[in-house]
Amino acid sequence: MTTLICYDRCSTCQKAEKWLQDQKISYVKRPIKDENPSADELAFWSDRSGLPLKRFFNTSGLLYKQYGLKDKLSLMEREEMLTLLATDGMLVKRPLLVTDNTVLVGFRPDEWSKILKD
Repeated sequence: MTTLICYDRCSTCQKAEKWLQDQKISYVKRPIKDENPSADELAFWSDRSGLPLKRFFNTSGLLYKQYGLKDKLSLMEREEMLTLLATDGMLVKRPLLVTDNTVLVGFRPDEWSKILKD
């Protein structure tokens, strides 16, 4: 099953959803603000994606800036980062596309096409 974790008011999420529809890729939509990922989900997704947990932070978001995370993340342990990400979906980079095989963070059509169509 493929799950698109997104925020409806995010233009990048809207583009990602349209792209999935245009490619006729079936997915389940999960609103990140209403169903924030848990720390366990985030840990699993980070491991599966092969990306550092820092890449799961929405660095352009208001909360990221408000909390001064640019300077704090490098000092945080993994568990601290997971707990923080799990507190508010607006801290999480979006869209997230979770498939049976991989996790894609952010929308890059070329990357998504390569991974989802191969």
